[in-house]
Amino acid sequence: MALAFAQIAFTPSVRDQQQRLGSGNYANLLSPERTGGDTLGPAESAFIEERDGFYQATASETGWPYVQFRGGPAGFLRVLNDRTIAYADLRGNRQYISLGNLAANNRISLFLMDYAHARRLKIWGHVHVIERDTLAGRAMPPDLFPAKAERLIVIRVEAFDWNCPRHIPRRFTAGDAIRRIEQLEHQNAQYRAELSAMQARTAGTPRP
Repeated sequence: MALAFAQIAFTPSVRDQQQRLGSGNYANLLSPERTGGDTLGPAESAFIEERDGFYQATASETGWPYVQFRGGPAGFLRVLNDRTIAYADLRGNRQYISLGNLAANNRISLFLMDYAHARRLKIWGHVHVIERDTLAGRAMPPDLFPAKAERLIVIRVEAFDWNCPRHIPRRFTAGDAIRRIEQLEHQNAQYRAELSAMQARTAGTPRP
C-alpha cells in the first residue's frame, strides 16, 4: 500500500478508527520513505484497458455521495499516459448527476473489478471535462471519442491501490463463458483428432 493512497484515504477520523480497532500500524504507511501509488505502470494500464465497466463515485456540493456504473466495450476506459486516464461520456438517462457533482467538486473515485480472477483496482483522481464543441485541436486518440459521445471525462490520477481479493465473488460474463467454451471445444477437437490418429495406427496391428 503506497503513500499516495494513504495520504488521501487515511484522514484523521479514519486514523482514529484504525487506532480504536487495533490497526493503527497503518500509520507507518505515511512515512516519508514510502513513495509510489500515483503513477500507472504496465500492470495497472493493462488492467484498466481490459475492463468493460467500472463503478465511479462523485460527491455533491451538499456532501451526498453518488455511485454510478459506467459500461462499454473493453478499452473504452483509456490510459493516455502514466498519470492520466479518460473515457467518452455517452448519453444516458439525462439526469447528469455525476456531471453536476463534478462541476462543483472535481474529485472522483473509480472501482475497477475483475470478478473472474478476484482482482480489483481503486483509483482516485481529479476530473477535467472536455465538451464536444471544445474538442477541436486537442491531442486525443482518434478512436477515443465516438460520434455519439457528448464529452470526454479526463482523469488526472492522484492515487491507486490494488485491493485485497478476499470476499470477491467469482462471476463470469457471457463473454467469459463463451471464450471458455470455445477453449474447451478446441481442446476437445484436438483430443478427438489424436484419438482418431491413434485408432488408425493401431487398427491393422495384429494382436499377440
